[in-house]
Amino acid sequence: MVKEEEGIIIEIFENNIAKVKVGRHNECKNCGACPGDSSVVIEAKNPIGAKTGQRISFQMKETNMLMAAFVVYIAPLVSVVIGIIVGQVIAKKLGYSMRGFQIGGGIITFVLSMLSIKKFDRYAHNNDKMQPVITQIIS
Repeated sequence: MVKEEEGIIIEIFENNIAKVKVGRHNECKNCGACPGDSSVVIEAKNPIGAKTGQRISFQMKETNMLMAAFVVYIAPLVSVVIGIIVGQVIAKKLGYSMRGFQIGGGIITFVLSMLSIKKFDRYAHNNDKMQPVITQIIS
């Protein structure tokens, strides 16, 4: 499913990418993860040649938004729980206190999940299928 949004182009790059200022909607206001209270700036493919200052409409795939939300919010929590369990199992096998190993396992897997988020961000930024696409010029 594709989600249609509107925004204003604030900058054009030479590789057909545009920086678009997008007004935040209810989902964004409830989340609060992005800085600022009224708009977000994204990069979108500009195949129609829109210019700076024009109001445009762009499309984003909802599956991409759900996958990004999972990677950023759910995956770190799951990895911390797995790290705690693995730390507990290791502590039992070695005969040490579990608490320290649980904390260490949770911290290690949390750091690893942050690194995987950075890797996913680079992948998403370089993957044409995951980037928003400008579809029409409104004004």
